[in-house]
Amino acid sequence: MIRDRLPNHLSLDAVEGIQVLSPMHRGSLGIRELNIRLQEALNPRSEYRDEYQAFGNLFRMGDKVIQTSNNYDKEVFNGDIGRIRSISKEEKQLVIRFGKREVIYEFGEMDELELAYAITIHKSQGSEFPVVVIPLAMQQYLLLQRNLLYTGVTRGKRMVVLIGQKKALGMAVRNESTRHRYGGLLERLKK
Repeated sequence: MIRDRLPNHLSLDAVEGIQVLSPMHRGSLGIRELNIRLQEALNPRSEYRDEYQAFGNLFRMGDKVIQTSNNYDKEVFNGDIGRIRSISKEEKQLVIRFGKREVIYEFGEMDELELAYAITIHKSQGSEFPVVVIPLAMQQYLLLQRNLLYTGVTRGKRMVVLIGQKKALGMAVRNESTRHRYGGLLERLKK
């Protein structure tokens, strides 16, 4: 869909702005697996593309990446998305373009980065993308909630594509409850 079908209907800018949003990290439709598969499809291994393995991720020149924590020295913040412009094994660094700015990362700083072909719906809050693709399946049943679907759908400026099972979409639309997290914070604060 992302490599072969959508580019036929979009401008080059919109193709560059396609963002996959998933409600979960793990599983075949979680962002970890989706990023590996999307990297293979959209930026495959090539003798002409340098790559480097760090912190459990394979990064390749041209990859879409996301900053996962605030880095005030580099003026790059949690959720910023960029593209790897170059990787230098000799200098042990890579250059990432965030908008119109290029930022240098030492290899030891790559733990602040993850692939960003797919990101979680939670991470997308506050952002907009020209095109959003959201996979929905029953395997995500714990996260099939109306508010999460709404958040994902409203991230798309020009187009939103829902891929998956009708039953999962129906479940998400009907499920008004939100999942509460019980971390024991309230009890600790009371003490």
